[in-house]
Order: sequence, then structure tokens, then C-alpha cells
Amino acid sequence: MRMKAGVIRMDEMSAFLREIDRRRREYAGSADNPEKETEYECRQCRDTGFITRMDENGCEIACRCKCYEIRRSKERMRRSGISVEFQKKTFDSFTTKGNAQLANAKEKAVRYVEYFANKEHDRHNSIMFTGQAGSGKTHLGMAICMSLINSGVAVIYMAYRDAVTRIKQNLLDEVAYDRELNKYTSARVLYIDDLLKGRLTDTDVNIMYEIMNYRYMNNMPVIISTEKTTDELLMFDEAIGSRLIEMCRRNIIQLHGKELNYRLS
Repeated sequence: MRMKAGVIRMDEMSAFLREIDRRRREYAGSADNPEKETEYECRQCRDTGFITRMDENGCEIACRCKCYEIRRSKERMRRSGISVEFQKKTFDSFTTKGNAQLANAKEKAVRYVEYFANKEHDRHNSIMFTGQAGSGKTHLGMAICMSLINSGVAVIYMAYRDAVTRIKQNLLDEVAYDRELNKYTSARVLYIDDLLKGRLTDTDVNIMYEIMNYRYMNNMPVIISTEKTTDELLMFDEAIGSRLIEMCRRNIIQLHGKELNYRLS
């Protein structure tokens, strides 16, 4: 069972009230310092993640600030196993080495970010990098993610092998299973890194179908990096592969050739 969007649990409410009280006491002691507020990343909620508003009955209620999902995305990025250094991968630091394939991949990645706001809810709102290992697919995927996050779009990172293993560990616990799955089905933008890496099972198929079918039916964008070709994706499972290909139409970047593997250079 998925939590209804916007519902705040009691533990979150308690944490919110404690944080608000601390912030108010802190501010009360610094009223003569008008520059104090500039120290907060979000001036609206003062970095608590929550704001208050009046409901239709005139009661003051707590709501999540618009910065909440963005802050959660950054925290999940940090906890995902990606190093802080790797999160700093940008388009500027991506080297094409004079290779036409890499130059084309970078150009399409940059354009994807530029037009994201106009295409987010379209059927073809996703992007996929396939093929050669070590060609910078993850670098470009991360550059897209961090560009979107920095522009206010919440992104969830999914390291395919680790995430699927974690979901499978909760198969006998329906609540925990739904909670793990919901991280990826409900994300505004989902980045799946190294899709279909490693040994594949029927359970992998079922999990990926649940995630991809939900996102496909609801026109929710995905960013994909995988060593599999589009033909191999269809061979793995036609239902999943065909959905991905349709979602990423015009944004499928296939990289071929050992010369692209920067790990060997």
C-alpha cells in the first residue's frame, strides 16, 4: 500500500514541531541580525522541510515545503553508494575525445535537460544510453540528474543490481516490498544505472515490469544507462523493452566500439 502523497506521519510531525521550536528560539536570539536568513538553503521553510498554512477550516496545518523532495533526492544520491566526487560529474567535465559518437551523446543529453520542462509529461519523455562499457554512459546520466536536481526537479537514483536485490529481500513482507518499490515507481524522475547488469531471474522481470509499467502508464520520465542493446532489451522481456524504447524514442543513444572505453585508455 502506497502512502498518499502529502500525508505527514506522526513521527515526521513531531520532528517538524521540534525543529520549528528550535528555529524560533534560534531566531529570537538573533533578531538584530538581518543577514541571518541568508544562511538557509531554503528561506521559505528555513531548512526544516515543512511550512505551515491555513486549511479550508481556518486551522493551521503543516505541509511539506517544495524543497523537501529535492533535499530527499540529494540525500538518496548521497546514500546510494555514488561517491561525492562522482556526483560532481557535469557536462563540462565530460570529454568527447574528438569522437563523433561521444559528441552526439553529450549533445543529446544537454538538449534533454534543456527541453525537459516542455516534454516531461509526453509519451516520449525519457532518455537511454546503451552499449559499450566505460564509454561514459553513467557520467552523462549523472550530469542529467544533477542538472535537473539543481533546477528544482526531484530525481531518484536506482543502482539496478543493488536495488533489485534489496526489493527481492522483502518479497515476504508486503508492506516493506511496497515501500521499496514505491521509491522507484513514484519518483518524479527515475535514473536506472546499469539496467539488467548481472545474472537475471524471473523475479527481476516481475520487479522491473511493475516499475516500468507504472511509469509508462503515467508518463513518468526515466533515464537509463545499460550495456544491453535495444535488441537485447527486447529479448530480456518484450513488454519491458518495448515500453522503454517507446518512452525513449528519439533519445536512444547507442555507443559501440572498444575505443570508447576510457578505462582502457
